[in-house]
Amino acid sequence: MKKALKVMLLLSFIFVCLVQPVSAATKTVKLKVTLVSVELVENDHVGNEWYTAASVNGKEIEEGSTVSLSLKSTESLKLKAYVEEQDKVPDSGSANASIKVSSVTKDIHKALKVKVTENRGRYSGNTAEWKFTFKMQK
Repeated sequence: MKKALKVMLLLSFIFVCLVQPVSAATKTVKLKVTLVSVELVENDHVGNEWYTAASVNGKEIEEGSTVSLSLKSTESLKLKAYVEEQDKVPDSGSANASIKVSSVTKDIHKALKVKVTENRGRYSGNTAEWKFTFKMQK
């Protein structure tokens, strides 16, 4: 009886292993991401000198340049934008976005808006707004 039970359990285990679907290899997708533009949309006395930076999945990207990536269809593109006013006490702002690779079926434009708020002086509380436009394509 014990031997028959062991054989049944072993056969059940083998059967379960055989009928499990082999996990389909996740498709790799090649994407190009371009930082189309970085523009100061509005500036209400926040500053005149600025530092801007952007990245795609941790790779820095400059305005007008393109980053090529090979990603799994289950992964995401992570876009980041950063702006800093250059003075003795810098003001800064940032924005992030995450886009599923599987959703990039045609060219997509994504704009990140970054707001920087003046933190001192007579214009304290005033804001500047920047717009970073990214283009994603297969």
